[in-house]
Amino acid sequence: MTSQRWSGGHVSSVLCAGVCCGSEQLMATGAEGGEVTLWNHDGSPLSKLHVRGDEDITSVAFSPSSPCVLYASHGQSVSVLDPRNLKTTVTELRDVAEEEINSLSVNETGGVLAVADDSGVVTVIDAQLEKVTRTLRKHANICSSVTFRPHRPQSLLSAGLDMQVMLWTLTKVRPLWSYSLQEASVEGAGQMFNPPLAHCIDAASCGDVFACAAEDGCVHLLRVSADSRLRGRSVFKAHSQGVSQARFLNFMSHPHWLATGGNDGLLALWDLSEDAAALDNKMTARKKRSKARAKTKSQMSTQEESDSETRTRVEPKLSLNHGDKVNWLCPAVLKGKPSLLVTDQSPELSVYSLDKL
Repeated sequence: MTSQRWSGGHVSSVLCAGVCCGSEQLMATGAEGGEVTLWNHDGSPLSKLHVRGDEDITSVAFSPSSPCVLYASHGQSVSVLDPRNLKTTVTELRDVAEEEINSLSVNETGGVLAVADDSGVVTVIDAQLEKVTRTLRKHANICSSVTFRPHRPQSLLSAGLDMQVMLWTLTKVRPLWSYSLQEASVEGAGQMFNPPLAHCIDAASCGDVFACAAEDGCVHLLRVSADSRLRGRSVFKAHSQGVSQARFLNFMSHPHWLATGGNDGLLALWDLSEDAAALDNKMTARKKRSKARAKTKSQMSTQEESDSETRTRVEPKLSLNHGDKVNWLCPAVLKGKPSLLVTDQSPELSVYSLDKL
């Protein structure tokens, strides 16, 4: 897998990255010290901006419906930027979070933002009204990641250092279900000292398969049914240290290609189509059993009615030593070629070509 380095855009560690879904062929990165940089697909920095207070940029995201809108989270606020004129902030959604924001997501209509913060709260914001519409409180520790589901703009996932993954709908203030990674972890002698704190949650383009990166080096796969109930679960060991990032590649031959990056400095690409098919088979068998017992089965909790955890041994289709702790992974199609952009502890970006897969 060939790679190249993009430089000249930052002077400190790059913390996050995002790609524009439109025809503008732009990418944005955020770094320590409040620096946001816009890039073209050739790897040339186009423009830069420092946000108020020079707070670290923890997440960046383009609006899927409006490529001329870029969001950047820093501190407890979100800056709204115009990539066509990055000289100044268009507006700033100040103090929308209760503590420092760790993750930002925009739903596919571009109408709703969600931010996850250190207090464990997920804050939902109306993008047009620029006001908080809902505050989701359930995590008992830092909420590290949040993402909207594809094809379901009212549904979002969150994950946190309380080792919980939660599925929410914007019409309710309580999660549809909550799933404990701790109960599902691969048992081992070091488990007590390396708990499965959740660092990153992502959803495949099909919208019903999720991957969660955990501190114990494992990736947890979750599958939901059409009514969003948790029906299938599996876990596999992906890295020797904590998994900092897990991102689905929505431009590959099927929606179950996954890229992971870890604190061990390794990158890996996984074809999880067999795991997804196995979870589908378990769901089908579950439906048949449920129909047979429909008249006598009493209502059970989400954790009880979901299938038991399947521990699998999965081998990566590709693994390489990036050489530094991974901060962020951003799958992108650059100049027509499938690529993976990686940020780490350095001020440079690494771009790996995936066109040989």
